[in-house]
Amino acid sequence: MAAAAQTGTTFQRFLNHPAGPKTIHFWAPAMKWGLVIAGLSDLQRPVEKLSVTQTVALAATGVIWSRYSLVIVPKNWALFSVNMFLGATGLYQLGRIYNYKQALKEAPVTTRATELAQDAKEKAVQVKEAVKTEIKELKK
Repeated sequence: MAAAAQTGTTFQRFLNHPAGPKTIHFWAPAMKWGLVIAGLSDLQRPVEKLSVTQTVALAATGVIWSRYSLVIVPKNWALFSVNMFLGATGLYQLGRIYNYKQALKEAPVTTRATELAQDAKEKAVQVKEAVKTEIKELKK
């Protein structure tokens, strides 16, 4: 198979490569890009909604499998690249979570209580308006 990988057109060499599309060495990294895309989409998610355990798992997976992809034969550069991105995305998210938690610690408790009270007041006003609307509808 090694001799076949050296001859033929570029497409044939790609197709017959030891880490080509006829093997799991190609498809595993290709599918794992979905995890990277999901991690990147989480950059838009509010920090307080991120899961620390999930983010740690993704970052650790990325780092561990990046190392593994360089010691297996054949070296799988596609697996290395996807895991580097996965690890980097996870580590970035962990940094966001850490900064958020530090900011919460530094904010005075009274400030946080004031924010929560303001949110409750706004929701109460919304409920009051909704009740008024319902009463008007019932009177018709």
